[in-house]
Amino acid sequence: MEKGKSKGKGGTGFQPVQSFQITRRNLPHWQEPGRVYFITWRCKDDGFLSPEERQITMEALRHWDSKKWTLYAAVVLPDHVHVLAQPLSQDDSGAFDLGKILHSIKRFSARKINQARGEQGPLWQDERFDRIVRDEAEFLEKWQYIRNNPLKAGLALYPEDYPWLYEKTE
Repeated sequence: MEKGKSKGKGGTGFQPVQSFQITRRNLPHWQEPGRVYFITWRCKDDGFLSPEERQITMEALRHWDSKKWTLYAAVVLPDHVHVLAQPLSQDDSGAFDLGKILHSIKRFSARKINQARGEQGPLWQDERFDRIVRDEAEFLEKWQYIRNNPLKAGLALYPEDYPWLYEKTE
């Protein structure tokens, strides 16, 4: 048999990506090194973030930029967050784990916000929606979606006027 050909029917020679991971809670989470993700998560129990709390969340998002991920665009709205980001490679072990990066951001921001509120308990829903961005057209579409979300919600007239919108300029 030719090298690289499968023994099964069809003989396509398809070789699965070895570093591709799928985890599941309520939603499936697919992770592959080098990919860009569109990510959304919400406040728990119809909660809302004050302007100060949105700032804490934005600072937590930006903390890992160029350290564990490249943050292309992000917006923190009163009840949810949208992110366009790419986990960075780490040596020979693939990329930083997206779930761990997000867990760190959510844990840090929840602890700091709860401390300011004098409260305890979860701030964010456990689950998140994440999608692998498949091509440049989808990347640009997701970026525009993030950019226009504050306008759609009636929080600003122009994207640049919304203080909790981040767009990578480099």
